[in-house]
Amino acid sequence: MGHVEVGHLTYVLPDGRPLLNDVSFRIGEGVKAALVGPNGAGKTTLMRLIAGDLQPVEGSVAGSGGLGVMRQFIGGVRDGSDVRALLLGVAPPAVRQAAERLDEAELAMMERDDEKTQMRYAQAISDYTDAGGYDIEVLWDTCTVAALGVPYERVKYRDVATLSGGEQKRLVLEALLRGPDQTLLLDEPDNYLDVPGKEWLEQQLKETPKTVLLVSHDRQLLANAADRIVTVESGGIWIHGGGFATYAEARKARNERLDELRRRWDEEHAKLKALVTMLKNKARYNDAMAPAYHAAQTRLRKFEEAGPPEVAPGEQNIKMRLRGGRTGKRAVICEGLELSGLMRPFDLEVWYAERVAVLGSNGSGKSHFLRLLAGEQVRHEGVARLGARVVPGHFAQTHARPELLGRTPVDIVMTEHARLKNEAMKALARYELAGRVAEQRFESLSGGQQARLQILLLELSGSTLLLLDEPTDNLDLASAEALQAGLEAFDGTVLAVTHDRWFAADFDRFLVFGSDGTVYESPEPVWDESRVVRPR
Repeated sequence: MGHVEVGHLTYVLPDGRPLLNDVSFRIGEGVKAALVGPNGAGKTTLMRLIAGDLQPVEGSVAGSGGLGVMRQFIGGVRDGSDVRALLLGVAPPAVRQAAERLDEAELAMMERDDEKTQMRYAQAISDYTDAGGYDIEVLWDTCTVAALGVPYERVKYRDVATLSGGEQKRLVLEALLRGPDQTLLLDEPDNYLDVPGKEWLEQQLKETPKTVLLVSHDRQLLANAADRIVTVESGGIWIHGGGFATYAEARKARNERLDELRRRWDEEHAKLKALVTMLKNKARYNDAMAPAYHAAQTRLRKFEEAGPPEVAPGEQNIKMRLRGGRTGKRAVICEGLELSGLMRPFDLEVWYAERVAVLGSNGSGKSHFLRLLAGEQVRHEGVARLGARVVPGHFAQTHARPELLGRTPVDIVMTEHARLKNEAMKALARYELAGRVAEQRFESLSGGQQARLQILLLELSGSTLLLLDEPTDNLDLASAEALQAGLEAFDGTVLAVTHDRWFAADFDRFLVFGSDGTVYESPEPVWDESRVVRPR
């Protein structure tokens, strides 16, 4: 069994902004705790501090049972690495280090075959065995069969980029949940997972004896799997000991209590200041009042040094103004469209102003379909075209926007949409991306902030067809609700790939990519399609 204990942790961002201040909490053995809070509040940073990726200014992190970490980027790995490297990345440190030495020894053997190199190779094999490397490969075989349907030996050198985001997530989750580490840090483990995958994850979290700290924005997963809610907001931490079902009520009650304490503090402060002023005036002409005056001064000083109670965090106020515009009656036309190697030919007509949810399991071709409609090069046969005056705007699931790297939100809005700085800042403020956030580089923004910026760029681009690939994955609750309201007011057509059960409820039509390779429509959301059956 494992645990995590954070003591008086303080972290300051590289640009000097304080992010976390004197944070302390403990996740006990076997507890399943969810880390929640607004986008950019510091959830991922806190996870990285616990994992040891970052070092705090002050404070400490302690734990037991070994630490297994799923980082936020899992699901969007496109760096040319293979499946073996992906699994080694979540293996215990001793296995990773032994594997590195074994790889180096194997390369040396390819260049020269002398006795010294052979001895080095033999020692590397022995070290890898002692570290448990071959034992964990047996475990990985179980994981690849469960996640991908094929043995480890067949996929160990396969490029991770050929796996869908959901397959990457499921594989790493299998390895961590079955692995030796007793404490798990899971950053957005449900992103990219289809609904059967989310239900599987919920069940695994309920059953595992391991201690888990996870970040998620999926309310149903939080309600089903978390028994503690750790909130990060305003640079601090507070913990709700119940589940997510009672969290909103607990947060409201806490904020009301903080407001009341602050009101009482302000009243007492005003009374003490008035008392000091009165005694000061009296002491001017009555020396007998001097001791009382000095005592009141001391009392006021100590009261102010103790400081006011914590201020209740303000509510988020995000306003999305997705406008769109009138287009031809038929917005999307597909005739005999076949996504090569993915799905069988299908026909589809999407009419102006319709809301179409694209559902199905991971790896079925949903994201490829949106990319094709967005104008990207995707192998296909048949026809896929847009109607008159249809201007597509694509929200990428992985936030892969290389053209935005190294640039700040205010620069992006000013350059891409010819706006003055004050106009750009007003637009960013509606998405809570103004202030210092507006001057941060795109890659330094949180996943949710990147998502909100992408939606703002869609708003400003004048798109009349929104192609949204898992838009709610990284959005906090307030942002997701703002997106929902924005789509309701949008004068155009929406196609959205989603596994968000709450988000999908607002759509008119449901296009399902089935497990047998067919694409069909359903009057209601279909969440039980299994993995597509195809050669692997």
